[in-house]
Amino acid sequence: MMTASTEPLLHVDDLRVAYPARGGGVTEVVRGVSFTLGRERLGIVGESGSGKSQTGRAILGLTAPGGQVSARRLEFAGIDLLHCPPRQRRALRGGRIAMVLQDPKYSLDPVMTIGAQIVETLQAHRPAPAREALRAMHESLEAVGIRDPERVARLYPHEVSGGMGQRAMIAMMLIAGPELLIADEPTSALDVTVQLQVLAVLDRLVADRGMGLIFVSHDLRLVASFCDRVLVMYGGRVVEAIAAADLAQARHPYTRGLLACLPRLDQARHPLPTLDRRPEWLHE
Repeated sequence: MMTASTEPLLHVDDLRVAYPARGGGVTEVVRGVSFTLGRERLGIVGESGSGKSQTGRAILGLTAPGGQVSARRLEFAGIDLLHCPPRQRRALRGGRIAMVLQDPKYSLDPVMTIGAQIVETLQAHRPAPAREALRAMHESLEAVGIRDPERVARLYPHEVSGGMGQRAMIAMMLIAGPELLIADEPTSALDVTVQLQVLAVLDRLVADRGMGLIFVSHDLRLVASFCDRVLVMYGGRVVEAIAAADLAQARHPYTRGLLACLPRLDQARHPLPTLDRRPEWLHE
């Protein structure tokens, strides 16, 4: 298991994301999230709507139009992400900070070959001669476990499987050499075998490159087996932060409820457990 570096790569203190409400005012979808990230694997888990994806998008500067992002501190490698010039923020996005989304069907350009899209990403952040860029693209595809990168580079997104498309997305996000990777549900659309392949790729790349990884998921068991630390979110707040190895000893009732809802093959449970949700947890 990786350990965090002594100096955190990312500081998040009291991050808040709000959107205009229909009846006036605003609705907060991220409510005071705080954590630091070293060169490690941090899992963020919770139900749909808990604010985990909004947290990742706010870090990258991809909050939807109309959204209001504030924080006491949102800093990456000494750079104030809330107040740095837009040009610097764009250079960071895809360069030093990258994000892998959950479904390559909606993330890859359907009218460009996979190789051309990866080369375009490299040229946007690390301009290189055409021959060198082509070689880097092939090496990037090979690094994510694609055995015939020259052939795959010539294919269009609709010509590859979901697992290969997701690996191509990871190759695209990693070709510029980011220091922080945000993976938003990167395995949710994949079968179990391909899930394990993608996780193995991420694990190897994080270890080899010394990156920080934020792994966003609703799958508590998957995060527990893959990450070093886990943040559990409910209603836009972090209700528990715990080492992944200690997840079975979690104390917060919401985390305990999530664990209780996991399928068990060694025992029959009737009736099935239901998840308890209490309004007061939003204001703790």
